[in-house]
Amino acid sequence: MEVEWLILADSVQVVGNKLYLLGGGWDVLSSRKDFPFNQRCGIAVAINVAWNETNQKHNFEVEVISEDESTEEPKSIVKVGGQFEVGRPTGIPIGQNQRIQLAIDMGLKVETPGTKVVIARLDGEESKRISFNVLPTTK
Repeated sequence: MEVEWLILADSVQVVGNKLYLLGGGWDVLSSRKDFPFNQRCGIAVAINVAWNETNQKHNFEVEVISEDESTEEPKSIVKVGGQFEVGRPTGIPIGQNQRIQLAIDMGLKVETPGTKVVIARLDGEESKRISFNVLPTTK
């Protein structure tokens, strides 16, 4: 089982296992607001579930951390998680993997400029990470 992709967007939805994005694919966040500020954010997650891992409950977690150079340890900005279970549809070939997609809409409290990292974990193990940069306010 693995995370196939993480996509940052302004808004995300999954309907009928189809992914809908508004303002998707960004990796730079700039704001006309002073720090700290709140930012609405969507994260699309696709998980490839192996045949032998279907029909079981699995845990997922998505965390956004700040890699602020002023601190030794990364600071958690927001963390969300839950469980999912993927079944085997009638007629699926034996051994075929399944894809499940998750849409996470959240509010981020952005306290500083710099690099932020999105980490996806499956059953407690890191599966994928992406980063984005927050640019200082320009007036």
